[in-house]
Amino acid sequence: MACRIGELVLQSRDPEALAQFWCEVLDFVVLDREGDGSIEIGARDGFGGSQPTLILSPYAAPEQARPRLHIDLNATDRDQAAELERLLAIGARPADVGQSGEEPWHVLQDPEGNEFCLLRARISPVPS
Repeated sequence: MACRIGELVLQSRDPEALAQFWCEVLDFVVLDREGDGSIEIGARDGFGGSQPTLILSPYAAPEQARPRLHIDLNATDRDQAAELERLLAIGARPADVGQSGEEPWHVLQDPEGNEFCLLRARISPVPS
């Protein structure tokens, strides 16, 4: 028996705004809202579905160190360059973490500065 990732938790100064960003990036929907302001988003097939959910948890303290975990993305219906353009248009920003420029991925930040990477295609695009 093995485990699977059920959810990832990301602390956020503005869970609502970050949920909107990540829903747009991943084509996710809001699955749940908790009384503490946390928002859980996930794939349209819901909890326990095809992908882990993402919980955006309210957190007011400033970041003190570089996070030890980040998200890597693969475009599902377009090439890397087109997906990069889309992500930048919806609020992602380039991030410099010391890359050489020769990497086959792009390092980006979400609107709150959380780093993530856009990889070159490693999965087949979803047919239209």
